[in-house]
Amino acid sequence: MTTILLFSLGGMEWLVILFAVVLLFGGRKIPELMRGIGKGIREFNAARSSVESELKEGMHDTDRKPVEEKERKN
Repeated sequence: MTTILLFSLGGMEWLVILFAVVLLFGGRKIPELMRGIGKGIREFNAARSSVESELKEGMHDTDRKPVEEKERKN
């Protein structure tokens, strides 16, 4: 739902948002703010891919256990 709202904003709405950001943070603080946002996004993506790889590894190990148990019984 949030992506629908994000993409339904028109040009005037984006200008108002940009103007509000400039008023709140000032022209000199905006690059620092953007760097912080970029760093946060990078950390989030790194954590997400770490969790994904752990889940895939766990699923792979779970799939191998029944095969290993059958081999031990024989």
